[in-house]
Amino acid sequence: MAAPLSPADAPVYGYRVVREYPHDPSAFTQGLVYVDGHLYESTGLEGASSLRQVDLETGKVIRQRVLGPDEFGEGLTDWGKRLLQLTWTGMRGFIYERASLAVSGTFRYAGEGWGLTHDGRRLILSDGTAVLRFLDPETFREIGRLPVHDEGRAVPRLNELEYVRGEVYANVWQSDRVARVSPETGAVLGWIDLTGLLSAADLRHPVDVLNGIAYDPGRERLFVTGKWWPKLFEIIVGPAEGPAASPPDRPGTSGAPSQDVDF
Repeated sequence: MAAPLSPADAPVYGYRVVREYPHDPSAFTQGLVYVDGHLYESTGLEGASSLRQVDLETGKVIRQRVLGPDEFGEGLTDWGKRLLQLTWTGMRGFIYERASLAVSGTFRYAGEGWGLTHDGRRLILSDGTAVLRFLDPETFREIGRLPVHDEGRAVPRLNELEYVRGEVYANVWQSDRVARVSPETGAVLGWIDLTGLLSAADLRHPVDVLNGIAYDPGRERLFVTGKWWPKLFEIIVGPAEGPAASPPDRPGTSGAPSQDVDF
């Protein structure tokens, strides 16, 4: 399902599944945001792209806006009372009122749009390269760039983004790893290896790559999913044993979470 990355010099972390939630297996997930108790999701593919408000517990779509047939939805973030959604090659983003998902405007940016998040001051955009771009959240003007590297090696294919406790978490397209990036230096501070999240039963359905990170700062919950995945996972990040993550415990089959964890 995913191509391996070359060996990393930054530390590699494992994970533990806290809970599994249903996820629409028809959703080609491109962006994921949890804000004010609600989960929002951007889906891709021409003719199937949308912005959705989703019930976390059931995976059901509460409301959605369908994009035009030629639009390919990509990264998603919140800003104030708005939601901002990228498109892949259209160089145009959409501004929505979060309460209603009504479109209130558009914005322009150069090049491709892949992932989108913010650090409270700046929008942070990925375009599939090893460079993150910073945008002014009011004018959408580009105000800086940040090459991402692991011990001097560029880290390309940066995709879906989430800002988590002072770090940028970035899915690396076509891999099962998430890079934990310093927004000041661009250095990879660590890798989260999410190999094995989907069970053999889950893989009987058509699935694509890992893509989708959301963080609930109020309860310090981290959620991950993928394109066409039938489940969304709440995980705890902790030390890995060796170069890859330890097999995850499943809810109902394990004891209390280990205390030696990141969250």
